[in-house]
Amino acid sequence: MNHTAQIIGTSISQAFQELRANKLRTFLSLLGITIGIFCIIAVLTVLDSMKNNIKKEMSTLGSDVLYIGRWPWMDDGGEYKWWEYWRRPSMSPSEMRAVENQVTDASFATLCLPVNNLTVKHNDLEASGITGYSVMLNFDKIQNIEIASGRYLSPSELDAGTNSVVLGSEVYKILFPGNINAVGNTITFLGRKFNVIGVMKKLGQNMAGFNFDDGLIFPYYAAAAGLIDVRSLNYEPFIVVKAAEGKNLEDIKYEVEGVLRRERKVRPGQPDNFALNQLSQISERLDILFSTINIIGFIIGGFSLLVGAFGIANIMFVTVKERTKVIGLKKAVGARGSSILTEFLIEAVTLCLIGGLVGIVIVLLLSLGLTYGADFAVTLSLKNFLFGVSISAMVGVLAGFIPAYAASRLDPVVAIRSN
Repeated sequence: MNHTAQIIGTSISQAFQELRANKLRTFLSLLGITIGIFCIIAVLTVLDSMKNNIKKEMSTLGSDVLYIGRWPWMDDGGEYKWWEYWRRPSMSPSEMRAVENQVTDASFATLCLPVNNLTVKHNDLEASGITGYSVMLNFDKIQNIEIASGRYLSPSELDAGTNSVVLGSEVYKILFPGNINAVGNTITFLGRKFNVIGVMKKLGQNMAGFNFDDGLIFPYYAAAAGLIDVRSLNYEPFIVVKAAEGKNLEDIKYEVEGVLRRERKVRPGQPDNFALNQLSQISERLDILFSTINIIGFIIGGFSLLVGAFGIANIMFVTVKERTKVIGLKKAVGARGSSILTEFLIEAVTLCLIGGLVGIVIVLLLSLGLTYGADFAVTLSLKNFLFGVSISAMVGVLAGFIPAYAASRLDPVVAIRSN
């Protein structure tokens, strides 16, 4: 045991001596290992973080929610027939109420009509490119909406279509700078004044396409009362349905499909003139995309590791050449070939681990920069860290085996006499 520990300690010490004695040569050889491990671990870390963020968002938005409109979010594996989808009739409040009343496994149903590129004014201040979400009852029960100040739209305001509005955090900052209380003030958009009753917390854009920070929420019936033509194909109202607790979303999809086909008088055999969308469709496509990116990252990292492995092998061949007499003396005094083999293998592994750890540290620094600088949570997991270390060690074994084996097979007499 003591002999093995001595071999390991000596090998690691010699690896660091090699690093100090030939800084440039060793640095260039380790660069391939560093780049390869960086590519692989960076891709794995970013993709794992994106998956975790998506799962977190899906748990917030709910994987039990249907979004029903004219446009499918994904094609069916063929051509995206936009010319057919564009001609479909828009979703209506009566269809939403039919779904709400007839789909027994749904807990809530609502309707939302986004109005894009609004210009919102307050006194001399103006915010442009704003999205207004004109909604019906229960919208806040399905979407993740948190109020920072004031309150959300009441059922009476939603049903009566009053000129009340809830502002997104970014819209509030533009129209009411300096932390001015917005509640009770009026803003103007669509040619009408609206009373601000609340301000939302910062939420960010979600997978369903809502960007409440740069938006505002007001009653659907306010929009329908002459502000816009809600039946125009230029607008995209959609129904949102949330499954009751413990109910299967796939079963609810069939119920919703049956209700809407009856409401729209779609004959048997004819295709639906509406689309049923859910967040899992996006996550499934993203999983395919992530797998492709993962493969690309491994290919790039693999080539870098291959170059690095040749560099390490080159260092080890040179090291064996420089220590030929020392190897001969060790074998002459009784050192076994397996001890010489182990010694050089550990040295090669140590060099690769140094290069790999540098790559992992770079990934860690970049993940911290993205997390705190770009507001995108990236975490280097213990699994990816150990994976990077394992790959580094494996490359060290593969790159160092042939030089180490050659050293272990040297004839002691010939080795001692070598120049």
